[in-house]
Amino acid sequence: MSLQGHKKRIIVALIALPLLIFIIVKLPPYFFLGLLTLICAIGMWEFLKIYKTPNFLIFTGVLFSVILFLLNCFYYKFALHYYGLAFVAITTLRLIFKKDPKNSLYEISPVLIGILYIPALLSFHWFLRIDGWQWIIYLYAVVWIADSFAYYIGKGFGNRKLYPEVSPKKTWAGAYGSVIGGTLASLISGYFLLSIPFYKLVITGLLIGIISIFGDLVESMFKRDAGVKDSSLLFPEHGGLLDKIDSMLFGGILLYFSMKFM
Repeated sequence: MSLQGHKKRIIVALIALPLLIFIIVKLPPYFFLGLLTLICAIGMWEFLKIYKTPNFLIFTGVLFSVILFLLNCFYYKFALHYYGLAFVAITTLRLIFKKDPKNSLYEISPVLIGILYIPALLSFHWFLRIDGWQWIIYLYAVVWIADSFAYYIGKGFGNRKLYPEVSPKKTWAGAYGSVIGGTLASLISGYFLLSIPFYKLVITGLLIGIISIFGDLVESMFKRDAGVKDSSLLFPEHGGLLDKIDSMLFGGILLYFSMKFM
């Protein structure tokens, strides 16, 4: 990446991070829920656009993703019911609005996968916030530092490719960097934010560092399948929103279930 590219990344980070921390820490929790709802809508839109989903299904998918996200947040015990109803609604709409059955599975599948991928995983960020803003700051700090370590260590020392079929630039050195960065970030942020024993912070940081790699690779798998480099051009030199939250989606659900055993 060019020097100009690095400057753009830093500018975006300097604007976004303080604003995000302010919303999480200083404002009432429902402001964060509103932000998550917006992220859900944009992320779903990006996901469906990269797969060139028909416009009426993009609108349907975004609408259902927001509804399902909010229902999951407030009435999570009935989540299976919501997804069953969503399947019936989406397949029925495809049947009504496009009579040609050709490519019907190809067009419907991104919508169904998208609502499992984005609103379902994003709802765990709200569950963490309910237990305290410290959990969200901890999660984002660990994932962000794990990703940063992965990027810079991989760029500086990476030779052996990690998974070239999915992401040609990712290396084993970067993967080790993610694990190291996640563990260190867990120890530092956990010390200030959480009352958790040392060994649990080590294990949790290590696991988040690992799952962050898979979160990144899964999104890369989808993009490679769709034939695109970035999910969108929303952030200069950063790509789309999904490119920024892919690791956090996986990290959030892992931290939530890890928290239950802490």
